[in-house]
Amino acid sequence: MKAFRLLIAWNIGLLAWVARAEDDVYLAPERFLEETFVEAAGVPAPQLVWLTKEAREQVRSILGHDYPSMRIRYWSAGARTAWILEEVGKTKPITMGLVVAGGRLERIKVLIYRESHGWEVKYPFFTDQFNGIGLDASGRLSRPIDGISGATLSVNALTKLGRLALFLDAFVRKAQAP
Repeated sequence: MKAFRLLIAWNIGLLAWVARAEDDVYLAPERFLEETFVEAAGVPAPQLVWLTKEAREQVRSILGHDYPSMRIRYWSAGARTAWILEEVGKTKPITMGLVVAGGRLERIKVLIYRESHGWEVKYPFFTDQFNGIGLDASGRLSRPIDGISGATLSVNALTKLGRLALFLDAFVRKAQAP
């Protein structure tokens, strides 16, 4: 019986290792925050934005589904906010780091990619398209994003997260306004 339990524990550990091995971690979220706030006196403490009914409707409109949580963590220093968000490309979540400054995307970075296809979205030739982009009056990105053949779902996921970070930044700033 003891050998059977050890075999089960070993298999669970092996499955966990295999699952993690499939994740391509390009930049650890902690490192992304350190790089983002290198000029500040360190990474600020995380804050939470609660998704009100109005915010949940906007988030649903952007993502095409409900966000899996009622609150979202973010980091803020001065006029900059940093967001670590996830969206499913085809079947697995893509973890992104996004920085918003002055209502414009300052930096986006693919942190963890778990899909088998579409990994090209990690490269700067693609992510640099988002730099300086904001939201127009209809809540869409102010410039079109060029796609990548064979990576449409990943491109769509990143585009949604760009819109979501811009919306959340504006939502937080509106809530903090006197």
